[in-house]
Amino acid sequence: MRLRQRHRGRTVPTVLAAVIALTAALLSSVQLGGTAGAATTPAAAAGPSTATVFYYTKTRNWSSYYLHYAPDGGSWTTVPGVAMEAACTDWVKKTVDLGSATGLQATFNNGTGTWDNNGGNNYSLGTGTITVKDGVIAHSDPCGDDSGTGPSPTPTPTGTAGSATVFYSTASVGWTTVNLHWAPNGGAWTTVPGVGMDPACTGWVKKTVDLGSATGLQATFNNGNGTWDNNNGANYSLSAGVDTVKDGKATNGAQDPCAGTVADTTAPTVPTSVKASATDTSIVLTWEPSTDDTAVTGYQVTRTGGTRGSLVVNTGSTVYSDAGLEENTAYSYTVRALDAAGNVSAASSAATATTGSRPPAAQPGQMIGTDPRKDPIYFVLTARFYDGDSSNNRGGNQDVKSGNAANNDPMFRGDFKGLVQKLDYIKGLGFSAIWITPVVLNRSDYDYHGYHGWDFYRVDPRLESAGASYQDLINAAHAKGIKIYQDVVYNHSSRWGAKGLFVPTVYGVRDSQWSWYYDEKQPGFEYDGLTVEPKSGKSYYNGDLWSTDEPPGNTCLNWGKPTGQKSPEGYTIYNCQWPSPTSGMFPAKYYHQCWIGNWEGEDSRSCWLADDLADFNTENPEVQNYLIGAYNKYIDMGVDGFRIDTAVHIPRVTWNRRFLPAIQQRVTQDWGPDKAQNFFVFGEVGAFVNDKWNRGSVNHSAQFYTWKERKEYSADDATAAIEQYTYEEQLGTGNQPTSTNAFLDGNSYHTPDHSEFSGMNIIDMRMHMNFGDAHNAFYNGKDSDDSTNDATYNVVYVDSHDYGPNKSSVRYTGGQDAWAENMALMWTFRGIPTLYYGSEIQFQAGKTIDCGPSCPLATTGRAYYGDHLEGTVTASDFSKVDSATGAVADTLAQPLVKHLQRLNQIRRAIPALQMGQYSTDGVSGGGMAFKRRYTDTASGVDSFALVAVTDGATFSGIPNGTYKDAVTGDVRTVTGGTLTVAAPGKGDMRVYVLDLGGSNAAPGKIGTDGPYLK
Repeated sequence: MRLRQRHRGRTVPTVLAAVIALTAALLSSVQLGGTAGAATTPAAAAGPSTATVFYYTKTRNWSSYYLHYAPDGGSWTTVPGVAMEAACTDWVKKTVDLGSATGLQATFNNGTGTWDNNGGNNYSLGTGTITVKDGVIAHSDPCGDDSGTGPSPTPTPTGTAGSATVFYSTASVGWTTVNLHWAPNGGAWTTVPGVGMDPACTGWVKKTVDLGSATGLQATFNNGNGTWDNNNGANYSLSAGVDTVKDGKATNGAQDPCAGTVADTTAPTVPTSVKASATDTSIVLTWEPSTDDTAVTGYQVTRTGGTRGSLVVNTGSTVYSDAGLEENTAYSYTVRALDAAGNVSAASSAATATTGSRPPAAQPGQMIGTDPRKDPIYFVLTARFYDGDSSNNRGGNQDVKSGNAANNDPMFRGDFKGLVQKLDYIKGLGFSAIWITPVVLNRSDYDYHGYHGWDFYRVDPRLESAGASYQDLINAAHAKGIKIYQDVVYNHSSRWGAKGLFVPTVYGVRDSQWSWYYDEKQPGFEYDGLTVEPKSGKSYYNGDLWSTDEPPGNTCLNWGKPTGQKSPEGYTIYNCQWPSPTSGMFPAKYYHQCWIGNWEGEDSRSCWLADDLADFNTENPEVQNYLIGAYNKYIDMGVDGFRIDTAVHIPRVTWNRRFLPAIQQRVTQDWGPDKAQNFFVFGEVGAFVNDKWNRGSVNHSAQFYTWKERKEYSADDATAAIEQYTYEEQLGTGNQPTSTNAFLDGNSYHTPDHSEFSGMNIIDMRMHMNFGDAHNAFYNGKDSDDSTNDATYNVVYVDSHDYGPNKSSVRYTGGQDAWAENMALMWTFRGIPTLYYGSEIQFQAGKTIDCGPSCPLATTGRAYYGDHLEGTVTASDFSKVDSATGAVADTLAQPLVKHLQRLNQIRRAIPALQMGQYSTDGVSGGGMAFKRRYTDTASGVDSFALVAVTDGATFSGIPNGTYKDAVTGDVRTVTGGTLTVAAPGKGDMRVYVLDLGGSNAAPGKIGTDGPYLK
C-alpha cells in the first residue's frame, strides 16, 4: 500500500458480556481520589441468586408484559412466561430467583404473540438490578426511591432535611442510561451502580436526592455497564440545591439547564419508502430517515408473518437485516421512529417480502493447506470488482466531491456476494488463489480500499450481505478449490484510532463553519460504515469525535486554538481538528509520536506515514496482542494466507519475535503442522528502486525480511528494534546471509534449507519495478535471488493498486504484445504469478491508478470492473469455461484471456514450473531462457523443463532423453546433452519437458493454439 488520499426466544443465542463483575472491579477506582466518604459500599439487596429486571414500556404501549426466561444452564419458563408488575412511570419489573445461576436468558412479550427477543438473539442478563430499554441493557434502578424494590439510595441522617438536584450532561458521553452513585458528606455510598437518573431535557438527565442534615455530597456517574465518570478518580464534590456536571466540570448553585424548556411531546415523522427484499431466508428492510424537532434516536421495526408470532426490534439504522426466517413464507414489516423523549411516530406503510429456501449454513472454514506455489493469484479490490448487492453500497463523504456520485459509482460498490457470483470467472481464467484487499471495518473519508482499519475485529458490513458473509465467501471459494489470501495491516490504524484499543475522544472544535464536516453527536449511535445515522442521514457519521468544549482528560496540545491557517474554503483551522503524532492526541503507549523524515532511515519504522494513517506502537505488548487477537479470528475462519501491507515499516525483529510466530502458532493450533507450513505469508516491502539493496539500506530491502535474526537483542522490543537496525546497517550489504534455495545444483534439485526462514515471503519488488520490459525484470529478479531465503515463493506482478513498473502512477500501458510476454515469463519463471484484476483485458491501461477523491474512480486504475462481468459464466475446472453469456462472454473471448488460460493450463500440468528451482548455467542465447526442476522423492514426482520465452536459446549439459514441448507438441531426442530452441516470438515460448516415463511422463502439447502460444 502506498499513501492514499487523504429471533423467537426458545433458543440460547450469543451471550452478551456480563457486566456485574466488571462494575464491582471498577468500584475501587470510582471511590478513590482522596475524598472523604469514599468507603466500602454495602451489599446489594438483590443477591447473587436473584435478578430484578426492569423493562421500558413507553415505546411499546402493550396492555400486558411478560418475562419469558431461563437461568443460565436451566430450563425456560412456559410461554408466555411470568407477568411483570408496574414499577414506576414507563417501567415494569420482575424479580426472579436464579438459584445458583449467575445470569439468565430473557425475552419479553405482550401475552398475545408479539415478542421482543433482541432481534432473535435473546437478551443475556446477569444478576442484580437490570434494565432493558429499547434493546439496550444496563444495570440501573430506573425507579430510584419510588420503586420500593431496590436498595435505599443512602441512609437518611437525622437533622434538618436538605436535598440536591443533580443534572448531568449526556451530550459528550452519549450514554442511554445514566446512574448517580453518591454519598452524602459523612454518609455511606449507594450500592453500585447507584440510582437511575431521569430524562430532564435534550442532552440532560437529573436526580433529586435527600441529603438529610448533610450540606453536600460526593458523586460519580456511570452507564450501568462498567463505564464511569469519576472526575478522573477524584469524585465530584456537589452541594445542596442545583448542581450541574458537564464534560468534567461541576457547577454548584447552578441554574436549572432545563428551565424554560418545553417538554418534548412531538413525535418524529413517519418513516417513508419502506422496502423489503428477500434473499434465501433473509430479508433486508430499508427506509428513508425520519425527522424530529430534536433528534431521531432510533426506529422500531414490527414484523408479522410466519408461525413464530410478531416481533418487535429496535435499531439505530435505516437498514434492518432479518435473518434465519422460515422458508417460503410471507412477512410484513412496519417501522416507527423514536426520539429521546420516548415519543413514537405512527407506523409506516407495510412492506412485504416472501422468503425462499434456506441456504446451507456458513460453517467455519478450513484452510486448504497445499503448497502455495501451485496457485496463481488473482488480486481484486473487492469494493471495485462486482456488485452482488446494491443495498450495501456506500459513497462516503467524498461521493460528490470525487465525481463518483455523478457517475452513480459509489466507492463501496463491489462486495463478497459479487465475488462469490463471479468465482467461476476467476476459476475459468485458471486462478486458484484470490488476494482480496483488507476486510476489517474501515473508517476514513475514502476507505473503500480497506487500508484504514478502525475495528480490526469486525468485517466491514459494506462488504457483506445476507447469505454472503466473509465466511460464506471463504467457504464458497474453497468449494471450488480456490484459496483466499487476506490483505492485513499491522502497521497502522485509521486516523480515528482502533476500536477496542484506543479511539481519540475528539478532533477539535466544531463551529458553524465546520458543521458540514463534523456531525452533531447522536447518543447511542455507533459508526459501522453501513448504518445511516437518522438525523444526519449519513453512514459516514463522525459525531463521536467532535466537541465545542475541551473534553475531560484531553491530551492534545493547544486544543481548539486557531492555528493561524485557513482551509481551502477559507475556514479557520483549529489545533486538534486532524490527527498528528506530535499533538499528543494519540498516546505514546499505543501510537508512535513522530513523522517520517528519512524513508530509508530508522524513523521509517517508528513514525507516521501520513496524517490519516495513525502509526501503531507495534513494540507495545498491548498493541501486539490487539492485532494478534484480531487476525487469529480470520485464521480461525480458514483463510489460506496473509498479504502483509507496509511490512517494511515494522522492524524485522518485531515480526520475528511477535507477529510471525503468532501466526504460525495459531495456524498450527487450528489446522495442524502440515497445513501450517503452507499458510502463505507474503509482505509488501516498498523498495521502489532498481538496485539489489534499497539505496544501500539492508533494513529497507525486500529480501531482508525473509530471514531470522542473527543475534540476540534487548528483551525490550523498542530497544531491540533500534539495536537490530543499527547492527544490520553497520554490517552492510556484503555481510547479509545468502541462499541457494532457488537454484539447481547443476541439473539436480536439492532439498531447500529453510532453517533460517523468518516465516515471511515477499512481493518481488525488483521484478515489479523493472517490468517495463520483461528482459529487465528477468535479469533483475535473478540478481536478488541469492539474498532471498527462497525466491521460488516470491509473489510476482507487473502492476497493482499502487504502482506500475518503475514506480509509474498509471496502469501498465506497454501494449498487448508486451503483456503477453510478461505473462509468459511470470508463468514459467520462479515465483508465483499474480495478476491485478482486469489486466487480462488491459483494463484501464494508461489510467492513473489512484488520485484519491480528486477525480472519479471510473477514470482511474481502480475503476469498477463489474460491467465487464455481467451475464453468466460456469467453469468446471481451472481454465475451462463451460458456458458464458452476456458481457462476461465477450470478456472471456479477449486475446490475453485466451493466452492467460493456456498459461495456467501449462503451469498447472508441470510441477517444475510451479515449485522448481532454476538455473541459467549452460544456457546461452542472451534471452529469457532457463531450466527448472522439482523433485519430491516422497511422492515420486520428478519434473525437469527447459524454458525459452520470446528468444531462442541453447541448453548445454542437460540430461539425455526425450523432450516434449508443452506449447507445440514438438518432440526432441537429446543424445549429446544439448538442445537448441529457435526464437518462438514475442509473447510465445517453448517449454520442453523431459519424458521420465510413468507418472513423470512429459505431457506433450497442452491446450490449443492461441494468439501468442502456438
